[in-house]
Amino acid sequence: MKIEIWSDVICPWCGLGQHRLDAALADFAHKADVEIVHRSFQLDPSFPVGTTVTSREMLAKKYNMSEAQHRAATGRIEALAAADGLAPYRVGTAVVGNTHQAHELLALASDRGMEAAAWKALYRAYFGDGRSLFDVDSLVAIGVEMGLVETDIREALASGRYRSKVEADGREGRLLGATGVPFVVIDRRIGISGAQPTEVFRRAIEQAWNDNPTPLAISGGADGCGPEGRADPDAA
Repeated sequence: MKIEIWSDVICPWCGLGQHRLDAALADFAHKADVEIVHRSFQLDPSFPVGTTVTSREMLAKKYNMSEAQHRAATGRIEALAAADGLAPYRVGTAVVGNTHQAHELLALASDRGMEAAAWKALYRAYFGDGRSLFDVDSLVAIGVEMGLVETDIREALASGRYRSKVEADGREGRLLGATGVPFVVIDRRIGISGAQPTEVFRRAIEQAWNDNPTPLAISGGADGCGPEGRADPDAA
């Protein structure tokens, strides 16, 4: 079985969705036969490179979200993460920026056989430790901690070696029906939109293993991030 998950590393629902998917797979009888493939999905590729703002500033500017709405929305995500055993998980104080180079680092790590560990490391660095993912030196430091070689990281980011792969991942996700993230696709037959509860992921995995639903059917209705990085304030 192949499970693909489209995500952006600064989407709070993506980190939580990954945690829930991992929990669903933990007690799956056939987990040794499951291949997890991470796909990049930039929520706002137009965000100016080298510029960062707080999530509060970004959401206020784009969606006129009040400070109270921001506290409620981000506090809800933090509470859900804590209830699922994912802590610390800092959302309200997050700083946002262009994530293209972060995804290029992830693509390099994938080429080096470190894909799953790399995604978890970036989620932990960003949501757990409040570290930046928006400049080369910060990404190099995180990459070296993962076991990558500094010169390799710097060359990959400077050359844009993985830029086309990152962009192709996003296009493919949209073609499959992704309008936001996380977006999970099981064997190209079952699509799951949003950070669904662990039990929903578990049932979908069991269904895909035991049945043969066709064509791709997408279930939604869960929390997720939409274009330009919006963590839905209406869900607060």
